[in-house]
Amino acid sequence: MRDKICVIGAGSSGITAVKALQEANLPFDCFEMGSDVGGNWRYGNDNGRSSAYSSLHIDTSKERMAYSDLPMPAEFPPFPHHSQVLHYFELYAAHFDLKRHITFRTKVERVEPLAEGGYRVTTHALETGETAVATYRAVLVCNGHHWQERWPTFPGQFHGHTQHSHTYREPFPFKGQNVLVVGIGNSGVDLACEISHVAQNVYLSTRRSAHIVPRFIMGIPTDQWVTERGSRLPLGLQRFLYRLLLRLSVGDQARYGVPQPAHPLLGEHATMSGELLQRVAFGSVKMKPNIQELQGEQVSFVDGTTAAVDSIIYATGYQIAFPFLAPAVVNTADNQIALYRKVVHPDHPNLFFIGLIQPLGAIMPLAEVQAKWVAKLLTGACRLPEKPVLLREIEEEQAAILSRYVNTPRHTIQVDFFPYKRLIEQEMRENRVNQG
Repeated sequence: MRDKICVIGAGSSGITAVKALQEANLPFDCFEMGSDVGGNWRYGNDNGRSSAYSSLHIDTSKERMAYSDLPMPAEFPPFPHHSQVLHYFELYAAHFDLKRHITFRTKVERVEPLAEGGYRVTTHALETGETAVATYRAVLVCNGHHWQERWPTFPGQFHGHTQHSHTYREPFPFKGQNVLVVGIGNSGVDLACEISHVAQNVYLSTRRSAHIVPRFIMGIPTDQWVTERGSRLPLGLQRFLYRLLLRLSVGDQARYGVPQPAHPLLGEHATMSGELLQRVAFGSVKMKPNIQELQGEQVSFVDGTTAAVDSIIYATGYQIAFPFLAPAVVNTADNQIALYRKVVHPDHPNLFFIGLIQPLGAIMPLAEVQAKWVAKLLTGACRLPEKPVLLREIEEEQAAILSRYVNTPRHTIQVDFFPYKRLIEQEMRENRVNQG
């Protein structure tokens, strides 16, 4: 068992990790809490961690989210529904015969580094209650980062209904209500727009506002305007070109009633919506600044206004969490995690993280190239730089994130799609081992 590798999770990152290890002829086990593949994209997943809501469509186009060796079905729309995304992952697992490697309904309870190298992994079979312990030479963590809710705190108390966007499924429970949605990321905007069709009033509260990007520009999925060649342009020029596209396609968002943020375009994770500007212009969604105080049946805001509210939905993001790893092994306070290339733990050899990124684009193809790199490291076909180099690169990457993005827990694992893909491909190319 000592030569084996442990893969945790069989969502979109886990299945491509399984495929990479299978193709490299590496022995491994994969454990998944749910009863099937798909992770976050399996609506009502019995692993208890899916945040998918009934109407959810992916925010990246099908061409950009597909793995390199299996395109999404041609009949799918440009932005597939969550059921179609799940179907694609099921097709991928079947096409490459991946499920035979996965042990379902099994929770990884603990991963403990051993002094002599490798990891002791304790698993719990959810159906039988049996516990097992095994030793592995490497662990690939693929458990996702959109499941442990992150909640803000505000002065006062609220007497109405409160929930996180993670548990939202349908708009109908909010029919006729006054609803406050907190957060102007993709989930917050989607929920505010959807609920506005059934609620009496919907308020959308935001501290800084955001650049609202439509899903289509001139009939082309917006993410397809971001090209490999264009990603090589200076950041200032990229910002100018994308700002010009936005102005030509939707104009000044402030004229619709959505404040322009102070931070520049590409200084945050994009908020994609083809509906918000119109819903705000119609008065169906009312913009509000940050909350000042919770006041029983109403909420006051920092601009001095108040609103009667029946329900609050906090679309305030997620806390990166690895409940099977002790904080002494991996500390994720404020979503900070120091990894080389967002994958390699510098202090624990052969502890890897797949899909722990927030790209301007889709995670899936980047998780795929990460998994291929890790497989090469584990076969010895590639090597890592010395630890001082790893630490220096980690520090430089974290400094670059701070200098570019709004300093929030949401942006600690942010990457640009094409530059990051090139970076991992460069690792595989420049750090090959001559096995000749």
